[in-house]
Amino acid sequence: MPASITPSGPLKDASSDGDVVRDDLVFADEAAVAASPRPAWRILLVDDDADVHSTTTFALGNVEMQGRPLAFLHAYSAGDAFDLLARERDIAVILLDVVMERADAGLLLVRRIRDELGLHDVRIILRTGQPGYAPEMEAIRGYDINDYRTKSELTRTKLYTTVAAAIRSYQQIRALDANRIGMERIVAACAELMTLHGVRNVAAGILAQAGRLVGQPPEGVLCSRDGGHGRPETLRAVAAAGACRNLEGLELTGQFALAAERTLLERQCGAEDGLLNMYFPGKAGRDFAACIPLDRPVDEVERRLLQVFCGMVAVCLDNCELVTSLNQSAFHDPLTALPNRTRMVELLEATLAGPRGAAPVLALVDLDHFAETNDALGHHFGDLLLVAVGQRLKSRLAQGLEIGRIGGDIFCVLGDADAVQPDQIQALFRESFRIDGQDVLVSATLGLVRLLEHDGSGADALKDADIALKRAKSQQRAGHFYFSRSMGVEIRERVRMMHALRSGFQRGQLFLHYQPQVDLSTNRPFGAEALLRWRLDDGRLVPPDRFIPIAEYSGLIVEIGEWVLRQACAELMRLRAAGHLDFTMSVNVSQVQFRHPHFVDMLQRALADTGAPPDYIELEITESMAMEEPALLVEKLAQVKRTGVSIAIDDFGTGFSSLSHLQRLQVDRLKIDRTFVTEITGSARGSSIAQMVVQLGRNLGLSVIAEGVEDERQAQILRQLGCPLAQGFLYARPLSPEGLLEWLAGNPITRAA
Repeated sequence: MPASITPSGPLKDASSDGDVVRDDLVFADEAAVAASPRPAWRILLVDDDADVHSTTTFALGNVEMQGRPLAFLHAYSAGDAFDLLARERDIAVILLDVVMERADAGLLLVRRIRDELGLHDVRIILRTGQPGYAPEMEAIRGYDINDYRTKSELTRTKLYTTVAAAIRSYQQIRALDANRIGMERIVAACAELMTLHGVRNVAAGILAQAGRLVGQPPEGVLCSRDGGHGRPETLRAVAAAGACRNLEGLELTGQFALAAERTLLERQCGAEDGLLNMYFPGKAGRDFAACIPLDRPVDEVERRLLQVFCGMVAVCLDNCELVTSLNQSAFHDPLTALPNRTRMVELLEATLAGPRGAAPVLALVDLDHFAETNDALGHHFGDLLLVAVGQRLKSRLAQGLEIGRIGGDIFCVLGDADAVQPDQIQALFRESFRIDGQDVLVSATLGLVRLLEHDGSGADALKDADIALKRAKSQQRAGHFYFSRSMGVEIRERVRMMHALRSGFQRGQLFLHYQPQVDLSTNRPFGAEALLRWRLDDGRLVPPDRFIPIAEYSGLIVEIGEWVLRQACAELMRLRAAGHLDFTMSVNVSQVQFRHPHFVDMLQRALADTGAPPDYIELEITESMAMEEPALLVEKLAQVKRTGVSIAIDDFGTGFSSLSHLQRLQVDRLKIDRTFVTEITGSARGSSIAQMVVQLGRNLGLSVIAEGVEDERQAQILRQLGCPLAQGFLYARPLSPEGLLEWLAGNPITRAA
């Protein structure tokens, strides 16, 4: 369905006859609002479901926001939306579905809107009926979106509130952008004043600049009055110069007080009774006035210059106070007023640079299950809890400790080891917090660093404490863990290997070997398992059990797994070209790769691009993977089976499969884990489990293969147990593609049982 525009109602265009929809946005003064109709806010709905369009326009069609109606534009695909946005302007809000032509169509459109079209003002509200495809926090971090909602939660009231907030934000951004050009001129004119820091220094600079404008040395006072604080007639000199410099910081009286009070009351600049009086409006009722004794009367040119100067100086003073406020905010958490991460890094740097005799310790305090509290009781409740925790840490722990909040629900405690004790900190959480009339009991997990043992920067110390915190959380909530050098080495080694693996994959260091699989009754091959290998430039091989977990952790396994599947399919086609037509290729699939939303698409592309027959491709998944989220797995396996590919469960017997669950899975083969094959000649347990798997496969009509067969005794027992297939060093080690062809030349292929 093509994109379209649906206004909530026709608006008259004063410049033409008839009803014309006005597409432009006009920002007018408040006084002018009632004089003429205001243009509609333009809202773009992007969703492939027509019902979503109709329900949204029905819910919002007759409302006004900021005194203006809404006009709706419609697109039913990401492509239509992109084309519409390329030609239409002044769209305030986009209500965007995540899943349309593809599972991430909405997210990809966000990136194109921001990067290709350069539309940074428009507010984007992501809506999804399938939140699993785009988890909220990941979507917000990775894409420039302004809100994220599931369709089920957007009632009419919540939809109105969400869109109203987005329009208000859009309006503010446009207003700020419109003022930017004027602000640039003002900043340029006040460049010299803006190089000064602090209100007092800027005030002194104003007196000096004003004196230069009238051709005399700096003279007079600049004072302020805080509206709502004290008596209105009480004025205090912020800065003073010349013969008046002794008045700085004092309460003004006499002629200066009268002149300043009149200037603040009349709110204008002027020269009277030998004084130049200048008015500078400030924020939140704090206005400024300067009173400068004149050596001579000012002429009209000087008067105009001073009026312009007053307007510029007012901005300078506002900016100076803003910078002072921002400087304070830059180092303190706005919610708890505690030092923030930036300030804590500074304090850590100072501690590390100082004497080490006091044995300082850094502790990170992470509230357990805070996210659940936030979700259950609301963000306002969560904020109050964070404030209460900060106050308790500050008031109950030893004096002299630095207490900060470095983000989220993580607090920071810095001080001497005697005062920063895990037991003392965690004891504070044994008493409940009184929040909004409710008693809330929370626990905390701690990660600590002994700074005497630390040789890095303050930021590095925070990272080390975070590593210790993660280790503590992985072991036991409400516990604590001290950072050790070995932990740092472990983390750094993991990161080093992750980068090396990514680089090695791009440089072609990864390759496949193939281990033949044989029919136990004839010892003839019927297939092979593709095995991933990594050889470094110096010839050393990295064991798969070291690099595959890293690939899974980093997500690189998805890309590597697709490459492995394509390589295995291509190798199967080379074998078929060599005459080995009745040969099966088995490929391991990682849990991360298998659960990727586009895995089946990737599988189908690999089959189509290589021409590999799906009947001769087998995917191996682990038993532990098969037991997680059974309903989702059953559906995914059904999709895979529809491609014609077969499924084997690897490492069978090591997990806890239930018979009823196994019956629901559309699998074709069970692989007896090598652990039980190794034990088959030495313990009744190993033999019993192998026999059980063989019997289970027979009862369910599944093929069974034993892996890790290394001697003839094991093979003989497996034959006696009725196991039809095997692989292992007894028959062949993993072979290169050339080695596999040579091996097959001396071992005729048989059809697998």
